[in-house]
Amino acid sequence: MDQSIRLLTKSDVERLLDIRSCIDGVENAFRLKGEGRPSPGGILGVHVAGGGFHVKAAMLELSRPYFATKINANFPENPLTRGLPTIQGVLMLFDASNGRPLAVMDSMAITTLRTAAASAVAASFLARREARTATFVGCGVQARAHVAAISAVRELQRAFVFDLDAGKATIFAAEMRTLHAFEILVATDLGRATRDSDIVVTTTSAKRAFLGRDHLSSGAFVAAVGADNEHKQEIEVDLLHASVIIADDLEQCATIGDLHHALDARVVTRSDVRATLDEVVAGVKPGRISEHEIIIFDSTGMAIEDVAAASIVFERAIADGAGLDIQLGN
Repeated sequence: MDQSIRLLTKSDVERLLDIRSCIDGVENAFRLKGEGRPSPGGILGVHVAGGGFHVKAAMLELSRPYFATKINANFPENPLTRGLPTIQGVLMLFDASNGRPLAVMDSMAITTLRTAAASAVAASFLARREARTATFVGCGVQARAHVAAISAVRELQRAFVFDLDAGKATIFAAEMRTLHAFEILVATDLGRATRDSDIVVTTTSAKRAFLGRDHLSSGAFVAAVGADNEHKQEIEVDLLHASVIIADDLEQCATIGDLHHALDARVVTRSDVRATLDEVVAGVKPGRISEHEIIIFDSTGMAIEDVAAASIVFERAIADGAGLDIQLGN
């Protein structure tokens, strides 16, 4: 029996996984979870000097039972002090029916694409159908993927981009104009841009909230992506209190998402969360009820997203002969 493992690099992942397929795969994963299909998994975080390690794992029944575990290292000072990326890691994919390791792949591209795909799934169910204008706060790697993902589910006519580093925002806007046909402008006033937007996406590493009630207009949808540990915060607690909250995972959001700051401040309770995204996708609970309500999607990142994305990459790699087969048992 062939016991080789497929090794897939970052460039392999990026070539094999397009954003539309990733959105469809992630939506299917949320639907399966919302329908009550078993998706056992777990998370583990280990803090070390200057950074930390985060492990997420889950199993999903797709074309076959797949299990994936992703280990990411997060060292914020890397770019400035070591010339290394902030986030580095690997993902391992297994056949969950027999435990056989199938593939080892770069996790950075997987994380970037599946995170943007989850925001796009949320936007497709929760943003108003006529949404045409978006603001992207933070002009890093996640923002690039999110511009592509959001524009795949809504026909954007205009996008504002904002970053505390104005030069970075200018370069980012110029790059995005080469990839997308809609108008892309650099926002110099965050509040003006977000109030003029139907969709707001925040992908920053902020540790202090910056998006409040006066930043949004009636009916806005916000994908709050940056708060993925208990020290990060993008959304002011008063805005969460005044909005409809949809969580990707209630327990995670209550522990490490923007939601946990509002819970700590006692301005909301867990019962104030209208639904989780899987419940909305599966039709178990409602998403948007009114055209006027502001909806916040608290995205902390789920392992089922990794399984969905990694399975697509692996199956396409096998079909295309991409990657390198290695024998760990030799």
